[in-house]
Parts: sequence; C-alpha cells; structure tokens
Amino acid sequence: MPTSVSTSAPSKRRFYLRWPFAVAVAAVIGYGVAVAMHWDDRGMLWVKERFETSAERSESVWLPNYRVDIDAKVLPGMEDDEASDVAYSPHTRTLFAVMGKNPFLVELSLQGDVLRKIPLAGWSNPEGVAVLEDGGIAITDERQHDLTVVKVDAQTVSLNHADFPSYDLGESVKSNKGFEGIAWDPMRQRLVIGEERPPKLYTWNSDGRSPLKGQKQVLASDDLDLRNLSALAVDPRTGHLLVLSADSNMLLELDEQARQVSFMTLLGGFNGLQSTIPRAEGVTMDDQGNLYMVSEPNLFYRFKKKQQ
Repeated sequence: MPTSVSTSAPSKRRFYLRWPFAVAVAAVIGYGVAVAMHWDDRGMLWVKERFETSAERSESVWLPNYRVDIDAKVLPGMEDDEASDVAYSPHTRTLFAVMGKNPFLVELSLQGDVLRKIPLAGWSNPEGVAVLEDGGIAITDERQHDLTVVKVDAQTVSLNHADFPSYDLGESVKSNKGFEGIAWDPMRQRLVIGEERPPKLYTWNSDGRSPLKGQKQVLASDDLDLRNLSALAVDPRTGHLLVLSADSNMLLELDEQARQVSFMTLLGGFNGLQSTIPRAEGVTMDDQGNLYMVSEPNLFYRFKKKQQ
C-alpha cells in the first residue's frame, strides 16, 4: 500500500517565509505613502501642538480649535464653474470668490448667499483673489501668468481684463501648475503669492493703493511641506499665513518666519465636518477670526473658533 506524504509542513514553511516578506513590503509601502502625504511631518507638528501653552495658542490662529458651522452649502447655479478662491472685504463686509472654468467674480454674504455675479472678460483661468487696502481686488490668472488689480463698486456689472493694470508674474516651474494663491498682508503691506506645485511663496511689497512697482521676491520657507498649494490667506490680527492644500486635505498655519504653528485636516469627521471637503480651492479669514472656504465644484464652508 503506497505511503501518503503530508504536504502541510512544507506549506506552513512557505507561508511563514512569505509572511515576513509581505509585512516588510507593506511597511515600505506604508512608509512611502506617509512620506508622500507628509503624515510624518503632520505627526511631528501634532505632537508639538500638545506642548504649546495657552498664551502661545492665543497669539496664533490655532486651527485645531475651529469647528465648521456652515458645512458644504451649495452655491446655486455654479455646478460647472469650479470655485477657485475666496477673499474677505472689510470695506463691504462681504466675500468675493472667483470661478475658474467659466471666469466670473461672485460676491457672497458671510453666510454664503449669492449677492451678485460679475463676468470676467479676458481672463483665461482666474485662480486667486485678494482684497487690497483701498478695496481694489487683485486677481491672478494661472494660464496667463499675470496679476490684475480691478475696481469693483455697487454699480459694477462686468469687468474687462484690458481695462485694468496687469503685472507679469513670470513663468512657473510647471505651466499648468502655476500661480494659484494670493493674499493681502495688511500688517506688512505686501501681497503674498503662492505657486501651486512645487509649493513656493513670493511677496510683492505694496501700500495696497498705488500701482505695483518692482517685482515679486521669493519668501523662503522650509516648512511648506504640502503636496500642492491651492490658496493663501493672512490673519489680519496676527499676521500669520494660512496655506491651503487640496491634495493634502490640509490647512496649515505659518508664523512670521514661515514656520509651522498649527494645522487643520479637511477630512470628514474632523473639525465638525460631516464629509471630506471634495477639493478645497479657496480660503480667507475675516477681522473677527472666522474662516471661510470654497471647494470645487460649488461648495461653501464657514468655520468658527470654539471658546477655550
């Protein structure tokens, strides 16, 4: 009678030989993903945040304390327009947002209600918007690599690119990943301009009233470790810079030396968000410290700081 040979032992050995290899592969892949997503940096910053004193937190924006109070409000009739950025105007106490796919400027209330739409003739792909010292509105065009300062009043019904002064921003490293964000810094009297990928910051000194002179200057930052830069905002109270990244699902706070201070994830379940913000493209802050965001295709968010 033939003797049967058991195959269970060799199979077990092969399993145990494969198991360490599979774990090693998973660990390498996990580490690569963590580095690519900058989870390692966020983890270090999260630990650092735990040691910040109450005084240090009060001197910053301190994003962990923000909670959404208007969550994914739909901007009606703008499903195909792609919200690109938003800026707060202290002159009108309203918001101005730019739409990139079908270029126009839209004025919003602080509750995200549409007040009016202003067509932008001559713009190709407006991506950034900022309200200057005198109420002028700076608009960056990613495709045309320029910055245009327009005037808007209660009677404005349309804007033509050729009617206003424009300033060449120069070529970006990647033509379709160009100058994406812009913010007015009233404390330092300058514009801050952001390049999308790789993320990079520039400044352009101005009094916010006169025509721009000179050229943009590089603002060095070793802490700008985000997958892309979608938008910029400046807190008028602290002067700290807020950097939005759609690809990283992150809002990052930088201090006056462009060092990381705090961050806020835009994933569902955090900071009161029911769902992940689909693609956050614009951010601004008012003089009361309230945060506003817009996301593609046509969503509006407002965040308020909870009482400590």
